[in-house]
Amino acid sequence: MQNRVSSVPTRMLVLCALFAALTAVCAQLTIPIGAVPVSLSLLPVLLCGALLPTRYAALSMAGYMLMGLCGLPVFSNLTGGAAKLFSVTGGYIVGYLPCVYLESFMIARLGRDYWKQCLAMALSVLVCYAFGTAWFMVTKHTGLLPSLSLCVFPFLPFDAVKIALAALLSVRLQKPLHL
Repeated sequence: MQNRVSSVPTRMLVLCALFAALTAVCAQLTIPIGAVPVSLSLLPVLLCGALLPTRYAALSMAGYMLMGLCGLPVFSNLTGGAAKLFSVTGGYIVGYLPCVYLESFMIARLGRDYWKQCLAMALSVLVCYAFGTAWFMVTKHTGLLPSLSLCVFPFLPFDAVKIALAALLSVRLQKPLHL
């Protein structure tokens, strides 16, 4: 009787690391517009969820968060550490994990065409908003409407563009990445 050892395909591990690294790089591209800056980090998060199977998408974002938790400067403004995860914007970072999980799960069920991906991405961004806004409310001791006014409403147009771009890139990258 042979021992069966399950292995993770090297290509998937490389893609997990790539999306974690892309998220770290894009987190540095921010526009400070208020309490929560506009960041490009959601774009690779959305691409990760669209292109990788559910468990690998979640692994990638867990790796990103773990790097930051260990103190590597992967969060916005080259920051890292537990203090950043417990800061005002930490809920959005934590929200990346359920965001990619839900998105990848939905795309696997709905299909990979552009509009279905846009739908899955939009719903998963709402999950990220929920985590981030809830944490903002806890840290700032504010109500729901003021928190939404600061943390969600100003970002809707930016995130709509990120969703459209991520869905377009995802459709175009599936064949070259052999996914």
